[in-house]
Amino acid sequence: MNLPNKLTLSRIFLIPIFIVLLSVPLGWGEWMIGENVLPVSHLAAAVLFIIAAATDWVDGYYARKYNLVTNLGKFLDPLADKLLVASALILLVEMGLAPGWVTIVIISREFAVTGLRLVAAGEGIVLAAGSMGKIKTATQMIAIAVLLLHNFPFALAGFPFGMVMLYAALFFTVLSGYEYFVKNWHVMRGSK
Repeated sequence: MNLPNKLTLSRIFLIPIFIVLLSVPLGWGEWMIGENVLPVSHLAAAVLFIIAAATDWVDGYYARKYNLVTNLGKFLDPLADKLLVASALILLVEMGLAPGWVTIVIISREFAVTGLRLVAAGEGIVLAAGSMGKIKTATQMIAIAVLLLHNFPFALAGFPFGMVMLYAALFFTVLSGYEYFVKNWHVMRGSK
């Protein structure tokens, strides 16, 4: 197994630790940020999320630069991204830091695109992610990281940057999903 695939697997293995940090009361204390409280376990989860998100960029860059793109990587990389984002968004809803309907729309788009990719794979076609999908991923990762930090440092100024980024991520999620289906609808028409 090459290095990019190991990085992708590490991202998947970090998800249960991330979930525990946000779900289990660890009693590690908390920090006051203006009028907001940031539990230390949430800070640790945010740092872990940022590290996991960074490995997404590193493994893709390394795989392309050194020609280490594999079928396993093509399968694992989007799976790892979807698991990480879905886990984070669901936990943010549970913590009252993100609206449930936004999470439903984002996760539904991911299921729809995955379904289209599965149909294409059955036809022997590989559908690559477009540039809009990369923007979608970047805005999702930024929004989630800021929301996990309870909007720090923007909370000090009273600016809801995390929510602004979440709605930007929602916009790019819907737009990239629409673009993806329009560009690849021939797969559905041509499927048996």
